[in-house]
Amino acid sequence: MKKGGVPENLTPFPKGKSGNPNGRPKKIPELDKLLADVLGDEKEGITAAQAILMALRKKAAAGDVRAAEVLLERAYGKPRQSVDLAGSLDVVVTGMKIM
Repeated sequence: MKKGGVPENLTPFPKGKSGNPNGRPKKIPELDKLLADVLGDEKEGITAAQAILMALRKKAAAGDVRAAEVLLERAYGKPRQSVDLAGSLDVVVTGMKIM
């Protein structure tokens, strides 16, 4: 390794060249449509999505904490969590020009 802890074989990408030329992987093209079709299917006047929600509600009412958590997070979003930080932080910067 060179001085500073950087391996010798690492170099930046040339200007104008991407490190990921193919971009983000594409999702299955018809997945959204397929999900909408499956969840919208009706049986006895109730859609699959409604049946799933009713089953979750029944489990939650019976004391299933995970089912209640899923329902509440979908309805109201996940609760915020705070993080308390204590202590000190020493930062050493070398070899930089500050203007």
